[in-house]
This record gives sequence, structure tokens and C-alpha cells, in this order.
Amino acid sequence: MKVTDHIKEAKETLFSFEILPPLKGKSIQSIYEGIDPLMEFKPKFVNVTYHREEYVYKERENGLLEKIAIRKRPGTVGICAAIMNKYHVDAVPHLICGGFSKEETENALIDLQFLGIDNVLALRGDSIKTESVFRPHKDGHSYAVNLIHQIKEMNEGIYLLDDVELTGTDFCIGAAGYPEKHFESMNMSTDLQYLKAKVDAGAEYIVTQMFFDNKKFFDFVNACRSIGITVPIIPGIKPIKSLNHISFLPKFFSIDFPDDLSKELLKCKSNADVEALGTEWGIQQSKELKDAGVPCIHYYTMSNSSQVKTIAANVF
Repeated sequence: MKVTDHIKEAKETLFSFEILPPLKGKSIQSIYEGIDPLMEFKPKFVNVTYHREEYVYKERENGLLEKIAIRKRPGTVGICAAIMNKYHVDAVPHLICGGFSKEETENALIDLQFLGIDNVLALRGDSIKTESVFRPHKDGHSYAVNLIHQIKEMNEGIYLLDDVELTGTDFCIGAAGYPEKHFESMNMSTDLQYLKAKVDAGAEYIVTQMFFDNKKFFDFVNACRSIGITVPIIPGIKPIKSLNHISFLPKFFSIDFPDDLSKELLKCKSNADVEALGTEWGIQQSKELKDAGVPCIHYYTMSNSSQVKTIAANVF
């Protein structure tokens, strides 16, 4: 079932969450351990992230270095199939531009269609650790809007090769939005125009980057509506868990902590202090969002469900 259909049928704010694929070598059981505690809150869909390849350099016999691609986490297709089979809940795989040709993207979408997966979240993706800027595959997409356009064309029965008559896919396409703007955008206005281009290309709903100030989310929604973006906008929430998050989250995700939160974080002396504060902030933030009538609240669990379970138990 499509994310947009779940939203249309809902009589109240929905609950959803996002997980990471396990590290290479771990079993599917590690995924289930993160999902099981959250199933009592009846999520309508579960997102599965995708992580790009990394590279190592190995010296060859002639003294030259050979660039070798490695993947530290398995892909999302098999994980999504396992989740849907075990929990009978919709899985939403992330599709990224980085590291994939258009042909590889088409093949992945064909596999997803055969598995009965109705939704995809289309993202550009981040640069790999060894590159300072994002570099697309030479035969791939540079921007999420191009990826969305390819998925939309497949929905219309337009494939890369038209040597045989092919049936169109029927994916519900999600896109990412940034209440505090994407770090590469010149300003909020240009970032909103890029977002509108993704919607115009075929995105049917938006999931936001994490934020900790609800006012910024409400302002973002109002700004989207003012330029003609009418699709559902789902807020993304990430509970703060450790002392490391205090500096890591603002730096890595280009977000700000509101003054009230930052003042309390400065008082924290341990990870336990931060986790308690982060959980309570998440509860209050979620309650306000739910009271405002958001269609769904989407939680970034990072495969650790304990905080999200506590928040959900106080909100849903």
C-alpha cells in the first residue's frame, strides 16, 4: 500500500520509523531486534536506508595502487522483503543517485516491483568519505530530481530500452525536505525551489531532515504551501542520545539546536543525562506536532529503538 494512501485513510497522526541495514556479517535478527519493540505502535511503513560503497586502496605487485570498492552494509532490497514478510507492514527502501548508473537503478526498481514494494524514497545521497564533494556515477544521476524523473517515467511504462512493450510500475515516490535548508543550497528560497522541482517531477510526499525546533518545521510547511507544494509533509525526528550528538548532529546534518535545548544540553554531564533530556524533548516535540495535525511522525532510530519506544508510548 502506498504511503499517500495510508495518509489518506488515517484518522489521526501516523507513526513510522527508519532503520539502518546491519553491518556486514550480522544476521537479519539484528534488524528484528530493533523493530520488534516498536510494532505495538502499529507503524504503517518502515524506511530502510541505503549506504554507499567505500573504497580502499591495495598495492599491486607492480607497485601501483588498485582502488577496490567495499560495502559495509547489505543493500535494502532483501531487508525490505524480509520486513514485509515478517511484519506485514510496508517497507520503504531508499534509492540514491551516488554509485549507481541509470541501468542499475532501473534494475533495482524492477526487483522492487516484483517483490510488491509500492514505495521508494528518492535521494541524491551523500558523498563518500574519501571525496570532499558529491560525484555521481558517470552513467547515473547528479540530483534527486533526475532520479525521481526516471522513476516517474517507469511508472508511465517508459524504460531505458523500449525493444519490448513493458508494463509501467506503480511506485509512490517520496522526497527529502530540509526545514533548515540543505547545506549546499545558497539560501532557503533556492532550496524550496529545488524541492518544488522534485514534486513537479513526480514526488508525492516529503519527509524532512531531522530538526529540534518545531517552529522551523511549521515555517517550512507554510513556505512550501506558499509556492504551490501541496503534497503531504512528514516531520522527521531524531532523539538526542549521547554527549557526542551535541556536536555531531549540528555539524553533520547542518542543523541548529534551539536555545532552550542547548542550555539544558550544556548542563549534561553524562550520556545518561543527554539521553534523558533527548527523550523528554522528543516527547514534547512529538506531542506538539501531533496536536498540530501532522500526517505522520517519522523517527530516525538508527536501529536503536529504546528511546523511540519511550517517546511513542507517551505520544501514540
